[in-house]
Amino acid sequence: MAVLVVCALLCLSCWVSFYFVLCNVNGSRSYEWNCRLVTLVHGILAVCITAYIGYVDGPWPFTYPGTKNTPLQISAMVLSLGYFIFDMAWCVYFRTEGPVMLAHHTMSILGILLTLWLGESGIESCAVLFGSEITNPLLQARWFLKQTGRYGTLLGDVVDVLFVLLFVVMRIFVGGTMLYCELISPRPRFFIKCGGVAMYALSWVFMVDIVRFAIRKSKSWHKHQRDHQELLAANGHEVKME
Repeated sequence: MAVLVVCALLCLSCWVSFYFVLCNVNGSRSYEWNCRLVTLVHGILAVCITAYIGYVDGPWPFTYPGTKNTPLQISAMVLSLGYFIFDMAWCVYFRTEGPVMLAHHTMSILGILLTLWLGESGIESCAVLFGSEITNPLLQARWFLKQTGRYGTLLGDVVDVLFVLLFVVMRIFVGGTMLYCELISPRPRFFIKCGGVAMYALSWVFMVDIVRFAIRKSKSWHKHQRDHQELLAANGHEVKME
């Protein structure tokens, strides 16, 4: 366990150092810009590693929950643990996130700590990391598009649609299936099952916000289309009058 603590502190130091390097290199950018670059890098790394764990290294999380942690699973969890601690501290210091996101970070940290301490259910934790982080690059891309004034383009619409689709599929449908397999299996500990229920419930809290966003986006898109058609009709009328 002492080795895991040292590794976690080392990963935390690496994420903090990476952030300060970005702040020095991108001195003209805001602190949030650089923090989101760190978040983007973590999201890509976490998705790649956990995808390899789930689809190649194994075991399959839907049929073998509650199994002993493998070295690769431990490495993925320690890497993400260091990031979540860094991002949690950053969000608290700069007061950029609300209680829902802070609750997500808190549960992620506690869940990883519990899995590392028990020495089992690492495959479920990696599956949850994959499902929660796969939408992260799109979320950060959306923010960067807004900052650079390109969110109102076709690219911004594509990012939004992909984000909503991925979230619904991975967090709600695949996540719900994963939770069901977790609950009916006799292997995972009771606390791990409780953590799975809590994370899935939090996904539904996010889902409510996403549905509201999708409704607003749809109304805005239809309004834009209607205004565009009215403008074309008006221009056509002016041409005929001439």
